[in-house]
Amino acid sequence: MTYCLAMALDQGLVFCSDSRTNAGPDRVSTYSKMHRFSVPGDRSLVILTAGNLATSQAVIAQLQRDLEENTDFNIFNARYVSDIADYLGTLSLAEQDKYAKKGGPNAGFNASASFIIGGQIKGQDQELYMVYPEGNHITASDLYPYLQIGETKYGKPILDRIIRPDTPVETAMRCALVSIDSTMRSNATVGPPLECLFYRRGSLEPQERYFKLEENHPYLAELRQSWDDNIRSAFEELPSLSAMLEGDE
Repeated sequence: MTYCLAMALDQGLVFCSDSRTNAGPDRVSTYSKMHRFSVPGDRSLVILTAGNLATSQAVIAQLQRDLEENTDFNIFNARYVSDIADYLGTLSLAEQDKYAKKGGPNAGFNASASFIIGGQIKGQDQELYMVYPEGNHITASDLYPYLQIGETKYGKPILDRIIRPDTPVETAMRCALVSIDSTMRSNATVGPPLECLFYRRGSLEPQERYFKLEENHPYLAELRQSWDDNIRSAFEELPSLSAMLEGDE
């Protein structure tokens, strides 16, 4: 399992992902879930992946082959990001279908994967989509301007409370890191290195800001400790139940 999220802000797009692919008692492995494709001045695209690693790797590999072979449709000649989202769904379904048709020990094997793709193509506004394992996709809304894939439930509450289209980039990136850290705290299948990237709306450049945090990075440790301390402090300042309980006696 993994956890990735992306936000559609007035200023641009924020992407954040973990890198854990396996977390057993005797093996922990990592693999980047953030894939970047760009032609400076023409398009800047980011794809996040979650789910079956073999499926997501095969899909990303096919995108790369399309570029190498200059196929009639590829991510560098697509007119809209939504067209690429459709193509991702098609590739994912085709890869999953290979396993569905196999019998023997692979029968019933779950090869599903999900993707987030966002970015901007020259002549169009920025776009952000989540591609389901079934191949269809949705976009972010003004009410909920973020998308999540993977282990989503632990990191969702803070996104609901903080993220709005007009949220400053700095705030959004800190919120994304807290969202992932909260997930790591509750689920061992999500873990560092953490990758975060900000694409500035209209820039058509590969990245405005990008950083990668290893497990022992000082900032990650400071963020985690500060969040723990402040959330405990906020809890202690919640209205007391004493008056209500006394009134019930």
